[in-house]
Amino acid sequence: MRRYSRITGTGSYLPPRRLTNADLAAELAARGVETSDEWIVERTGIRARHFAAPDVTSSDLGLEAARHAIEAADCRPQDIDLIIVATSTPDMVFPSTACILQAKLGIHGCPAFDVQAVCSGFVYALTLADSMIQTGLANRALVVGAEVFSRILDFSDRTTCVLFGDGAGAVVLEASDRPGILASDLHADGKHVGILCVPGNVSGGKVIGDPLLKMDGQAVFRLAVGVLESAARAVLEKAGRTDADIDLLIPHQANLRIMQSTARKLKLPGDKLFVTVDQQGNTSAASIPLALDAAVRGGQAKPGDTLLLEGVGGGFTWGAVLLDL
Repeated sequence: MRRYSRITGTGSYLPPRRLTNADLAAELAARGVETSDEWIVERTGIRARHFAAPDVTSSDLGLEAARHAIEAADCRPQDIDLIIVATSTPDMVFPSTACILQAKLGIHGCPAFDVQAVCSGFVYALTLADSMIQTGLANRALVVGAEVFSRILDFSDRTTCVLFGDGAGAVVLEASDRPGILASDLHADGKHVGILCVPGNVSGGKVIGDPLLKMDGQAVFRLAVGVLESAARAVLEKAGRTDADIDLLIPHQANLRIMQSTARKLKLPGDKLFVTVDQQGNTSAASIPLALDAAVRGGQAKPGDTLLLEGVGGGFTWGAVLLDL
């Protein structure tokens, strides 16, 4: 009998500190940087975001999201036999944030590792977990996206620092005799490294290069719109489904205009596009699982629905997953 994987629980966590655009504009003004609620909303659709406290790490946020997902799946931490964390803001150079999270959950012995595909990271991680379950290497996986992007923002650059936020989302993915994950499609093109990156590293105890985020927004926008449609078409074709079969589109929450463009290309009405970017900003690898949990708990994503998840990020990476909930 063929093995499949299904999502059996979702969870999320946002740090308590919430900054509206007006709050952030006031903080930036004190640094001599001008912006406004109108300027941010017009270009991005973002109205607020959450920032973690200075001593809070990605694994701390991931821990809360993981606990909620495990509870929703009606299992125990000890039942998890695979942990994958998607993050671009790990707790340490090494070990992996997944291993740190594993210890915080009190889980021992199962494989745990990080995936670094920036904003596409959760789609990559979910695809890996699905493959490992299908081949019998795992039975119940915890897949987490967790980020503290506020740590790598240049608050003198209003074109980037207003975009991002912190948070974590998680799912429990279990072996099943019924298809859940229907198809995945992953890509990368390293020739576009320079349009979205943090061009720094640690050497000899010092930061070499620039440890803050750099982005060519127009170049990212142009690439994102095209590749998101192609990835969506690919997973629909692989699964033998059509645009009309999509009950809810849950894209990476980066920019409302990019998300709406993708929905239009797929001929999806506005109520089939799930949006959290207005209240959470771009949380990179955490954005898709954060939105998925919000959709599940809010009743917009229901058992039996067909969901399209898709992400695009630095690397340049992109991909999509089509699944039945």
